[in-house]
Amino acid sequence: MQGYFAIIVIILLMAMVLSRVFILKRQGIKVMRFGEMDKKDFLIPPFALLFFGLIFSHAFNLPKVGSLLFESGFVSWIGVVVCIVGLIIFLMSLIAFGKSFRVGIDEKHPGKLVTTGIFAYSRNPIYTAFGFILLGIFLILPNWIFLIYLVLGFWLFNRQVLLEEASLRKHYGEEYTEYCIKVGRFF
Repeated sequence: MQGYFAIIVIILLMAMVLSRVFILKRQGIKVMRFGEMDKKDFLIPPFALLFFGLIFSHAFNLPKVGSLLFESGFVSWIGVVVCIVGLIIFLMSLIAFGKSFRVGIDEKHPGKLVTTGIFAYSRNPIYTAFGFILLGIFLILPNWIFLIYLVLGFWLFNRQVLLEEASLRKHYGEEYTEYCIKVGRFF
């Protein structure tokens, strides 16, 4: 049952992103900036598709890659709760972002600096949400491959945050520096 929830989480996450992209596109805002600054970003989609495939194979008892590290219904339910927290943080991030939401770094039209809503508590709530979701999915499906995804995901999020922070510092200057002093990178 919890495996089905992992699938629902991924579908909801993608639906939220795509709906925001289409809404902003109708307003004339180009949201998809993925890979414009760093072509290595294009290495991410194949790994994301593999991740989705692994979730589906575990949830539907299809042939699996890797084995479970442990089995615990209680831990799986904790994973469900952690995923729900991640989805709530992600939704709050999209709402607070407003028209400034981008997928990738937009050097030419970055939008206004968002420091309100959930951004008053975390400079990077979307990556925090992704972290919660990856952790939750690992707890639901504690496969060693999901553990590798969890570790690599945290590394990748931190890498992307550092790139984005450099861009934000360059664009917003002192305003962003003051914001960094007040609000933590992830929490």
